[in-house]
Amino acid sequence: MLYAIILGTFTAVLVITQAWFLSRVIVGVTADNEVLADVGFGIGALAGVFVARAFLAWGAEVIAVRAAGEAKAQLRQAAMSAVIESGSTHSNPGEVAALATRGIDALDTYFARYLPQLVLAVIVPISALVVIFTQDIISAIIVAVTIPLIPMFMILIGLFTKNKVDKQWNTLSSLSGHFLDLVSGLPTLKVFGRAQAQVQVIKRVGDEYRSSTMGVLRISFLSSLALELVASLSVALVAVSIGVRLAEAQMDYRVGLFVLLLAPEVYLPLRLIGQHFHAAAEGLGAADKLFSIIESQPAVSGGNIDLPIGTADMTITVTELSVRYPKSEYVALSPVSLEAIPGSITAIVGHSGSGKSTLLKALGGLVEATSGSITVGGAPLVDVNMRQWRHAVSWLPQDTHLFSRDLAAQPTIRSVVDLHGDHTDSLIWNALTEAEVAAEIRPLGLDFTLDAHGSGLSGGQLQRLAVARALITQPQILLLDEPTSAVDSASEIAIARALQRAAQGGMTVIVVAHRPALMEIAHQVVRVESEGRGAEAEVEVDINAVVPTGSRGW
Repeated sequence: MLYAIILGTFTAVLVITQAWFLSRVIVGVTADNEVLADVGFGIGALAGVFVARAFLAWGAEVIAVRAAGEAKAQLRQAAMSAVIESGSTHSNPGEVAALATRGIDALDTYFARYLPQLVLAVIVPISALVVIFTQDIISAIIVAVTIPLIPMFMILIGLFTKNKVDKQWNTLSSLSGHFLDLVSGLPTLKVFGRAQAQVQVIKRVGDEYRSSTMGVLRISFLSSLALELVASLSVALVAVSIGVRLAEAQMDYRVGLFVLLLAPEVYLPLRLIGQHFHAAAEGLGAADKLFSIIESQPAVSGGNIDLPIGTADMTITVTELSVRYPKSEYVALSPVSLEAIPGSITAIVGHSGSGKSTLLKALGGLVEATSGSITVGGAPLVDVNMRQWRHAVSWLPQDTHLFSRDLAAQPTIRSVVDLHGDHTDSLIWNALTEAEVAAEIRPLGLDFTLDAHGSGLSGGQLQRLAVARALITQPQILLLDEPTSAVDSASEIAIARALQRAAQGGMTVIVVAHRPALMEIAHQVVRVESEGRGAEAEVEVDINAVVPTGSRGW
């Protein structure tokens, strides 16, 4: 902002200086019969002003683009952090993806052009108006009366544009979400012969987005015409007033020409605000939605109770817990009760859609319970310091993704396992060893690059990499959603052994299981039923059987 104020001040000075020297050169040549030698200084000064204004415009553009890049990076980071904090179930993935990419990129014009222009629209008109007032009071009064017309038209047009932009972004969000769901379910649609039917749906939503986009562009062009017309009529009023008084010899030619050259510069910054505003309208519509995501409260906001980290008093007790998502009649999780103590393995089983993944998300603080309760060490989870709780928990979702801390860089085995980048190579190898994948990774090395699909590694190796990523932080609570769903029997056994070792080390392991290997190592199996059937623990935990002699306590 300081740079914008300084650049705006210099721009105002150069605008006034340009009008001054230009009027002097024209009057000298047309009225005083001066030759080139007489007006040479004025022409040289004008050339210097033109160069200075070009340099200022270039400098302002460079500073604005850099500031825009930093602002977009911060906004993108804040939006992603808010999505993670609020829980993935509260966001439309397609909408978030569109907002975090195209939406934020559309703010370039807003940060690089519109915001700097706001400063110029304050400094330049006020400075020019003060100078005009010192030269000609009548012209100053005309300018002062007509200047508010431009902001008034801008507000009226802007209010109408906002509705169009909101409709455009809602259509784009629907298109993005539907397309993401379509791509995710394409194999199933192909199997049942329904893939071609989705073409018409995509075409219809695409046509709606095209129509809404053209509507925004149509308003932008019409608004530019309206602002140009208002500014031109205002300058025309000043010109007519000056012309009449010059014809009646009531005004000096030099003063009249100087004021006439300066008057358009009063309206120009305001007109440019309107143009840049409409150019940035798409970005502003995205920003409104982004800020609503950023300002949204986490699914479980938590309280101020600190957990007994490092002690054995970390028993998790779930009592008649149920979850119903907002604005939906669908019960995501019917009442379920369980108790998981440090050093135990709890297997969650049930039919598809019964709420097993929802239960894990509730335990991780990503979903708010509708009824029932979760206590940790005797303290309600809703009153626990949620940031501290999430540092104590490692969550491995059903669909694991390979990514590194630097989203722009190609992920490597090192960056995939060590997301925070604060572990030594020996600790990374220890985690890989715990996940029983170190022997297969060692020939490749930690700097072996992967793509989003993990080419070069098998499905079982990738799943064990994800388990190593969950283990490297040495969490107290380990939540895993079907970690063996897409692996071979050898990898399944390896993952089961890794979870056994984690439990023997004192971790509380809660895993959604479909295959026998995980249920066989579990100390208790909790069956989650669909709505109306309830859920309960089938096997009680024996503390003496769970915590082996000599293991470290929590």
